[in-house]
Amino acid sequence: MTAKPPVRPTDLRGVGRLAVAATLGITDLVEQMHQTVLRVPERFGLPIDGPIRGITELVYASIRGITQLVGHGLDTVLPPSLPPVDESLPSPERDALVAALNGVLGDYLTSSANPLALNMRLRLNEQPLGLPVPALAAASPPLGGKILVLVHGLCLNDRHWNRKGHDHGAALAADLGYTPVYLRYNTGLHISANGRTFADMLETLVQHWPVPIEELTIVAHSMGGLVARSAYHDAVAAAYVWPRHLRSLVFLGTPHHGAPLERGGNWLNLLLGVSAYSAAFVRLGQMRSAGITDLRYGNLLATDWSRHDRFADVGDQRQPVPLPRGVRVYAMAATTGAIPGDFNDQLFGDGLVPVSSALGRHSDARLALALPEERQWVGYTMNHLDLLDRPEVYAQLRRWLSAPTLQLSAPQVEGAE
Repeated sequence: MTAKPPVRPTDLRGVGRLAVAATLGITDLVEQMHQTVLRVPERFGLPIDGPIRGITELVYASIRGITQLVGHGLDTVLPPSLPPVDESLPSPERDALVAALNGVLGDYLTSSANPLALNMRLRLNEQPLGLPVPALAAASPPLGGKILVLVHGLCLNDRHWNRKGHDHGAALAADLGYTPVYLRYNTGLHISANGRTFADMLETLVQHWPVPIEELTIVAHSMGGLVARSAYHDAVAAAYVWPRHLRSLVFLGTPHHGAPLERGGNWLNLLLGVSAYSAAFVRLGQMRSAGITDLRYGNLLATDWSRHDRFADVGDQRQPVPLPRGVRVYAMAATTGAIPGDFNDQLFGDGLVPVSSALGRHSDARLALALPEERQWVGYTMNHLDLLDRPEVYAQLRRWLSAPTLQLSAPQVEGAE
């Protein structure tokens, strides 16, 4: 049996800080509920601002004081100078847990400088790829001129591309000669923030690639497709080089126009806020990350969310971002239904993303992606994660990417600044 990897000291510090923050948050929630129960009848159902006075106020203040003292003690016992465990140590269980945590709370982890917050990294052969790095030329196996970058979805990480013994990246490397490079990132950050960093990172990658680049292809699952679109938009605006190498962009279950679960969650939050007795629970709903709230409509740019509170019901405020011209763009959708046009197909799709959203269809022509029929594909009786390993998905992916290379025009994005 393989020994489980040791817990990193930074993990203990990160979990300790989260526990302190959670305790303080629960204390605030209970205090708000307490004051509501005691005072609402006096004010005809309107919630009261401000703490309860007297002994009760002292009790809540004591809880907060003790909790903060414990937090300071943990940071003292586990100083920042403790050496972390080697990042290359195989630990898929830890990676999966940290990825999920970042998906839900990643913006908070980053803003609070929690050690559990993920930084964006490119990975090659299951190892972090530092850029620039002279050893890139000595990589084994040798790097080829066909670069394939794989971008994972919400609450996942690069290891999730290997599912049920299949990895689209490894298979395409064996069949079509690609060199697969995997992106790992904090999916709880705004999509626009991840897109900007990804654009910068790809530029550094192509500038230091040790052999002439024949083509660059991006395959993105779920949220990863939105990050890729955002990155391309920023890269063209910045006159980067890498968009000129981009030949193909493939979306697997990407919510181009958002996901119903996030829209439903936001409506639930609004309903909880109607009553003073349930208003305290709104805080729980507002713990979800910026990355998750971006999935309400599929925000790609900072202007899509920065002009209003991200929990406010303001409708779809997105700026249209057409697909890049001169690049082969493909979209795959999945549905748990068995036939085209049934209830599952139209409403739930693969359980998370409706078919229409995954294929970029929209009633507003400005937002519709208008993909040609031959560049769309729908898989039936499969869920969102099945897109990562089903044989028929890979067969279509291989078919698209093995098409003869054409002379592509210079990349453009309409409306790029």
